[in-house]
Amino acid sequence: MTDSEWLASLRAEFPVLSTCVYLNSNSTGAVPRGVEDVLGRYWRTLSAWRDEEWNGWLDQVAGYTETLARFVGAPAGSVVTDLNLSTLLGRVATCLDFDAPRDRVVTTDLEFPTVPFLWRGFARYGATLEVAGGGGPDFDQDALEEAIDERTVCVCVSHGSYSTGAVLDLRRVVDRAHSVGAYVIVDAYQTVGVLPLDVTALGVDFLLGGAHKWMCGAATAFLYVRPDILPDLRPAVTGWFAGDDPTSFGPPAGWAADARRLAGGTPLPLGPMISRVGLDLLSGLGVQAIRRHSLTCTDRVIERADAAGIEVVTPRDRSRRAGVVCLRFPGDRQVREALVRRGMVCSWRGSLRVAPHVYNTIEEIDTFMDAVENERARITR
Repeated sequence: MTDSEWLASLRAEFPVLSTCVYLNSNSTGAVPRGVEDVLGRYWRTLSAWRDEEWNGWLDQVAGYTETLARFVGAPAGSVVTDLNLSTLLGRVATCLDFDAPRDRVVTTDLEFPTVPFLWRGFARYGATLEVAGGGGPDFDQDALEEAIDERTVCVCVSHGSYSTGAVLDLRRVVDRAHSVGAYVIVDAYQTVGVLPLDVTALGVDFLLGGAHKWMCGAATAFLYVRPDILPDLRPAVTGWFAGDDPTSFGPPAGWAADARRLAGGTPLPLGPMISRVGLDLLSGLGVQAIRRHSLTCTDRVIERADAAGIEVVTPRDRSRRAGVVCLRFPGDRQVREALVRRGMVCSWRGSLRVAPHVYNTIEEIDTFMDAVENERARITR
């Protein structure tokens, strides 16, 4: 199969691509058509409900977490899912002690709003938030590492910035944090599915992500926990599903031995069931192939922006760039609104965010950039 045939076959799996130029995967990824069958089965199950269905549902959730663990290089039993990243991060935070002098949470100035918002809330339990960075579009790696010292209980950082597309060197962060006895918590929502990730090789303690962006899923987030630290974790906000034998429905003797000890209450199986469709597609392609295609596409966006005299906010170094290119120019927000009306779907978060994925083509990027130039000229004249 030629490259063009392979891409055409893949694109046929995503109905939204036939309706518009879709370059919005860092906000909400395209959902494959196989999800329609999942939703139909789910409704048929509900419409003829029997309690025994829970066994099949839980098996499907377990299958999703096992496949997801392999996708990020994690061992079996080290991944748990829930509805959103904020819930899982808060649960991790309840496992930590913030007794002075080791009371500092170190993060960067390029985090999604969840991160500083949540950690400021934990100030009531003694946490002190330290934000490192110089306000630039790239992570200030040196400032971050300098902020990590013996007073640090954890380092909570994004692998990729939602606002600029910059990528952090996680290996350096892990080495520095572990040298002073601090945990590393990584928010990989903006990179998992488009950048290669091997949590075992990196040595991160916790890694969080979700399905509805680059993973082509919906309504589920996940948490990886390094297996050797699991016995030391005592989460304060969990639920019955975090117990050692939840389906016995008896009083739990203790937490589950694996990552499920960071689960909550009754799980919502529909999210993992939907998200498994996209995960299987991406797993079949392989993340290295996805990354190569992504870089080719983002190179093209940058090339076109340079030719048009448009500022590129995202780092140009391929190793420092995630799957999105952020463009900034006068009227960029209005241009984004005009593009949507023309069937060109992207997002705006302080700049115009262009996010091609493995299912996009160079021709689509050229069509999109042509429209950007035309709308920019119209708005600014």
